[in-house]
Amino acid sequence: MTQTMKIMAAVDLSDYSAAIVRYSVWLAMRLEADLMLVNVINQRDLDMVQRAMTGYEAFSYPNYLSEQVKSRETSMKAIIEAVYPDMVNCSYLVQAGIPYRELLAVIESEKPTLIVMGTKGRSNLADVVVGSTARKMYRRSPIPLLTVPAGFKELP
Repeated sequence: MTQTMKIMAAVDLSDYSAAIVRYSVWLAMRLEADLMLVNVINQRDLDMVQRAMTGYEAFSYPNYLSEQVKSRETSMKAIIEAVYPDMVNCSYLVQAGIPYRELLAVIESEKPTLIVMGTKGRSNLADVVVGSTARKMYRRSPIPLLTVPAGFKELP
């Protein structure tokens, strides 16, 4: 009995996410693997919103978080739809926390065979060559990690 491969693609919904998804879909199709897109809402951003909205009675943090999860799932589905509309074996997961820690937790719970992520993320200033999350994942990932460089357009 052969086990289906599962590819985990870490997407931050930046301008670089489409290339990561395009490569992940291409790879999943060739390997007949399932694909899982994972996005992490950075805890730093959530803390900032929570501090900024303190004192506003109409603001509900749980509702805000729920809306963010739905919005990000919709955005990931839109990227898949734009890249390859017929991708059938794709699941979506949105976590909240410190990005590299959440990605490692997903690896532990979902048991993917491979993780695909970009070398550059949301920030264009800090960590210019390789993003901080990618750098931390290089050192800590217990599974093979494939990186897609910023600006990558051509599939093999």
